[in-house]
Amino acid sequence: MNRRHFIKGTSASLLLSSFGSYGFKYFKNEKPKRVGLIGAGWYGTSDLFKLIQVANVEVVSVCDVDQNHLKEVSELVSQRQKSGKIPNGYTDYRKMLKNSKLDIVLIGSPDHWHALHCIEALKAGAHVYVQKPTSVDVMEGEAMVAAARKYDRVVQVGTQRKSTPHLIDVKKQIVDAGLLGTIAHAEMCCYYHMRADGNPPEEPVPDFLDYDLWTGPAPLRPYDGIPHRRWWRTFREYGNGIMGDMCVHMLDTVRWMLDLGWPSKISSQGGIYVQKGGKSNTPDTQSAVFEYPELNCVWQHRSWGSPVDKEYPWAFVIYGDKGVLKGSPMQADFIPRGKGEPIHFDVLYEKEKYPEDLIEKDNELHAAPATRRHLINFLDAIQNNSRPIADIEEGHISSASCILANLSMDLGRALVYDPETRTVVNDAEATQLLTREYRAPWVHPHPDSV
Repeated sequence: MNRRHFIKGTSASLLLSSFGSYGFKYFKNEKPKRVGLIGAGWYGTSDLFKLIQVANVEVVSVCDVDQNHLKEVSELVSQRQKSGKIPNGYTDYRKMLKNSKLDIVLIGSPDHWHALHCIEALKAGAHVYVQKPTSVDVMEGEAMVAAARKYDRVVQVGTQRKSTPHLIDVKKQIVDAGLLGTIAHAEMCCYYHMRADGNPPEEPVPDFLDYDLWTGPAPLRPYDGIPHRRWWRTFREYGNGIMGDMCVHMLDTVRWMLDLGWPSKISSQGGIYVQKGGKSNTPDTQSAVFEYPELNCVWQHRSWGSPVDKEYPWAFVIYGDKGVLKGSPMQADFIPRGKGEPIHFDVLYEKEKYPEDLIEKDNELHAAPATRRHLINFLDAIQNNSRPIADIEEGHISSASCILANLSMDLGRALVYDPETRTVVNDAEATQLLTREYRAPWVHPHPDSV
């Protein structure tokens, strides 16, 4: 057996010991947990289907402001869950939380809704699985952490690289084993052409969409077509661009690999340099430096041109004096310095174990095993009243660091954030920008009054 195949074979066995037969039998024998979904789009629905695969749950309610989404997903849920029941449908999350008495709420809404949806679900007594990034501004994230602690609920953030089988192996066998030696630099990148850049005309809002409620606390843009999936991500009114969408994953992974907390300083530069023809206001080119003592983590994205390494177009690279580690959701490679044997790690698929993965619309087959393990870790934390691997505080650090990078780019200067005082040190202007203005009548949450 060669080394490449040995590493691939150990992924499943290591995870087996970590989760105890993947935890599936254990959780499926429990009393069904009552589950609700807020945001029945692409990833919210995918997360829900993975939860149904690994645990004994009853999906009792689904909420989405798009009636078409609501109808389609509710019918699919009835086909997936054991009871065969169609969940109750809601367009207003507040009514769903009031009427449903939920044990777990999954949040797959756009970024600008994460904080309000999460905090209200916690107040209603539910444990929460919320997609990344945690928030659109820093103070929203601080409020989410405060609410999780106040109401003593588990909040898992969907940064599932921490539950990706081959990356777990990488951390144990390369990083923790000391094969890299002294680590003093990390690079992260995304070169996907993922930035929508169109000029669609304004049009009437369709009857099946509550556009005012979709917009919620964000500025109300003129309606120019269905905002779902890629279109909303191109506007900073609703998110933090590629920095908040893709860097958060890689920064979170590097932080986990190297046991890093808050950066000591954050700086960023970028703008719209190439794709200037559309409505998008998110940068098509951006770099950032997240500084730590004796270690810098550097980010770069371009939504145009070619990747630096075609094998690693969305990735992290950790540099040590004894070798280099490249990692992505698809694979990883350790390249020793001088003598030594390179080690390759491959992604784990579970298509045979979960054939329904093959028929799920737009399913990311490479990410499905990671999401299942991430949800199992979430359930285990609920069972044991413990912190999950992607606890809200860790998700907040990674998300807020990316938000601060955008603020640094906007202001043209480096920022030092103090999480104790919740201020940017010696920078009143930047501190004020940690909280964005909400559209009336929505009220911005504050960590001292959630």
